[in-house]
Amino acid sequence: MILMKQDTLQNRDLYFGFQASVGITKHMGGLKATKKLLEMCQVDKDKYVLEVGCGVGKSCCYLTEHYGCRAVGIDISEKMIVCSKARAKKKGVKKKVEFMIADAQKLPFPDNTFDVVFCESVIAFLKDKRKAVKEFIRVVKPGGLVAFNEVFWAEKPSSALVEYGSRIMGVSFLLKEEWERLLKKSGLKNLRSEVCKVSLFDQMVEQIKWFSFKDYFKTWKNLLSNLVKNPDYRKFVKEALKYPRGFYSNMGYGIFVGVKKDI
Repeated sequence: MILMKQDTLQNRDLYFGFQASVGITKHMGGLKATKKLLEMCQVDKDKYVLEVGCGVGKSCCYLTEHYGCRAVGIDISEKMIVCSKARAKKKGVKKKVEFMIADAQKLPFPDNTFDVVFCESVIAFLKDKRKAVKEFIRVVKPGGLVAFNEVFWAEKPSSALVEYGSRIMGVSFLLKEEWERLLKKSGLKNLRSEVCKVSLFDQMVEQIKWFSFKDYFKTWKNLLSNLVKNPDYRKFVKEALKYPRGFYSNMGYGIFVGVKKDI
């Protein structure tokens, strides 16, 4: 088992804790990327879908509301699940979607349960990525789809970029080819991928489309409140703003999809 340094664990807790406190989680590409992922997964009203690392439940509620399918969202954070359940109730889809606390690397479902398993900006935060993907494959039906949207390095990153991502967010991104290799070695077939480079401006626009100006006003309000009240958060933000040159310009996101082999 690989242990993280204490400051890395604390930073990651602050990173996700803040997102839960304001009711916003983010992934590269925002709504545009989620729509493309669901399109590539051929989601329709007859599908039973699992989202791993559902965050505040935005994608799960969206697919249930717009596609009419049944869905389950899991997250390891209790705060995220509380937000997800509140969102489902507000959107009027709580009869179609279920949320529960669970670990991506130890899913509490029988084999061959779902038609589609997907996640967005989740696997990069896991040390044992292959173990997680194996779990996704285990719970999806033969012929079903496993898909994820993850950040990739456009070029091999410097040690400074890797260290920053690990220390501030507890994340380890891969090259596009490494994400594709992960799917292949896990046993999936008919692999497809679609990749996109984005700018910080594009990402901000997509996130606003995904949530709302009201959500972002709440985000900034809570950010300022945390900065005033929490010295650990002030320290975290100060460190986070010292990102090395090329950190964001070397990023893109990829949607990767594979099919579980028939038994």
